[in-house]
Amino acid sequence: MKTKHLASNRPAPNPTPRCLFSTSDGRQCSMLRHDSHPSLCPFHARQEQQLLDSPAIAAELAALSGQFSTATDLSRVLGKLFHLLAQDRIPRSKAATLAYITQLLLHNHHSAQHEFQETYGYSAWEETLRHSLAPSRSQILPAIANEP
Repeated sequence: MKTKHLASNRPAPNPTPRCLFSTSDGRQCSMLRHDSHPSLCPFHARQEQQLLDSPAIAAELAALSGQFSTATDLSRVLGKLFHLLAQDRIPRSKAATLAYITQLLLHNHHSAQHEFQETYGYSAWEETLRHSLAPSRSQILPAIANEP
């Protein structure tokens, strides 16, 4: 009876050194766990981190311009996509899809600008530009002032 009691007080054996990710059909990853993650290999740990970061990244991309009404807005988004991909914070396929959509928006931009100006006038377009560029004005104007 004492042996049962002693056996239950033993610490659990060391966890497996293998990744604990399993697919929907029950297969399990055979890679070694990443040193900095308690249960996943580097590949699955990166996928998990990208999934956890996706709401913050979406908010970050949308906050850059708010409205995708100017070429500057769309260029900012492309620049941010470049940084996110270089930092390995988003999957390559998602970055490619978002870049393609941005390219379509840029391609359509001239027509949208023309339509806007015909409907509301050029002064309304200038006001839209001023409003869109307001957040970056503090960054752009000092750089222009420092040019020779």
